[in-house]
Amino acid sequence: PGNPPVVLAVGRLHSQKGFDILLDAFAHVRSKMECRLVVLGEGKERSRLEAQAEALNLSSEVDLPGFCTNPFALMARAGCFVLSSRWEGFPNALVEAMACGAPVVAANCPSGPLEILGELAPLVPVGDSYALGEAILTTLQSRPASGVLRARATEFSVAAATARYMAVMEGR
Repeated sequence: PGNPPVVLAVGRLHSQKGFDILLDAFAHVRSKMECRLVVLGEGKERSRLEAQAEALNLSSEVDLPGFCTNPFALMARAGCFVLSSRWEGFPNALVEAMACGAPVVAANCPSGPLEILGELAPLVPVGDSYALGEAILTTLQSRPASGVLRARATEFSVAAATARYMAVMEGR
């Protein structure tokens, strides 16, 4: 409370995750409001992302602290969780952020975000940093209720998946 909101992203520092797109989107967001970007993860793109943040004059507002074994406390306090991926299998971090009550914004990449979110949160075209930035701004300014996203996240819990498997196996 009282500090600028944090935009949070989690994943390997790899081109798949679209953190370069997120940095461009964050530059747009930062030009409109005070906030910070934290990207949790490690990977071969670290130096390129750090250089991009510096070129965008965002070094003091962007933090790449590395891998975090327990990102859930940060997710629970994030102003917005962003999935900027170019593609995914099943974006676990998106569901985890939802379960923590974080407002979310996602690129509508193949596959996962649309199937998980439906119309519950903003989905933007893959690679569109302006649309991503606008969705982040809207989310930070309106802070949607977290209950609906939390409820949706429970549909992907181990207990829910096990119940569905058991129903199929038992012919229900």
